Amino acid sequence: MQPTNPLSDNAERKLRVLYADDVPELREVVRIMLMRDGHQVEIVPDGALAWERIKTHPNDYDLLITDHHMPQMNGLDLVRHTRTLPYSGKIMVFSSEISNEVQEKYQQLSVDLVLPKPIYKNMLFKALDAMFGEGHIRPNPSA
Repeated sequence: MQPTNPLSDNAERKLRVLYADDVPELREVVRIMLMRDGHQVEIVPDGALAWERIKTHPNDYDLLITDHHMPQMNGLDLVRHTRTLPYSGKIMVFSSEISNEVQEKYQQLSVDLVLPKPIYKNMLFKALDAMFGEGHIRPNPSA
């Protein structure tokens, strides 16, 4: 029996996203953008809560999105911890500023993509298309 791809047909093309960011307004904007595109989104205000969720259920998420600068646990530590799990999903980092040294650390941890803040809808969906295939879900391409 072949493993199922969460994007293999329209009924199963929804991504299960865990998004950690300490900025409430940004969490809400990204949550709305992703949900309007048909994805299931769980949001948390810091890396420590994201770590609690993902370590308990690493196979419940197709995509982990994390801010870099957060209280409790930053994005780099969250990614570092996540890489100790049997997590097979993708990881995207949002940040308003990352030094070359930190960028290199994310690369060493095989982060799929780092996007600069602010995050715009077209930028986010192009990133999802690059990571999960063009038209990753988009039942309504104009959405």
